[in-house]
Amino acid sequence: MLYLEGDPFHTYRLLRSVKNRFGATSEVGVFEMRGVGMVEVPNPSEAFLAERMVSASGSSIVVTMEGTRPLLVEVQALASQTAYPNPRRTANGVDFNRLQLLTAVLSRRVGLRLAEQDVFVNVIGGMTVDEPAADLAIAVAIASSVWDNPVPADLAIIGEVGLSGELRAVGQLPARLREAAKLGFKRCLIPKMVRRGDPLPGGIEAVAVRSLSDALNYAIPFDPAKSKRT
Repeated sequence: MLYLEGDPFHTYRLLRSVKNRFGATSEVGVFEMRGVGMVEVPNPSEAFLAERMVSASGSSIVVTMEGTRPLLVEVQALASQTAYPNPRRTANGVDFNRLQLLTAVLSRRVGLRLAEQDVFVNVIGGMTVDEPAADLAIAVAIASSVWDNPVPADLAIIGEVGLSGELRAVGQLPARLREAAKLGFKRCLIPKMVRRGDPLPGGIEAVAVRSLSDALNYAIPFDPAKSKRT
């Protein structure tokens, strides 16, 4: 049984096997809709990042897993002063409840004044990212927008965020790092792990941090000229 997934307003489609009597169901194919039909995308990560603006605030890169296939996608966030008593939270491509959780953690553990901000989060390319490994990239994108400071262009981000503001390890980390290195990323922000699993690949610097505050301090360098950060 195959599912063909994708946003009707974007050209990319994911072909996912959800039931296979004779093999695995963890493989995903990425295709692009063209005039001749569906054409395979040999390097989906590169296609998803092709139109990225590296100097814009509110943008981060997450290495997500679609089955056993690592993909790099761009997460964008926009925080703006609200005109309503209750600030809006809008999620496109991420789970709405997860966004609510992350804004609460950013407010309580980091001190971002999001009660006065509408927050919009979007995953570029019509992708849907459901796994907790995208938590840190979403939080960094929101903070980057609030502080109006861009994330370094050569930095990828992986990690799950807990309610105490701690970062938790994610699965298949070596495969994620290899994909980021292949796309030219020099650094990757990851959770600090107590127990090491498989050895991490070379070609990319793995920056291990333990808390969300430490991750934000590294991913969004402080600029004294920016008055929005306190």
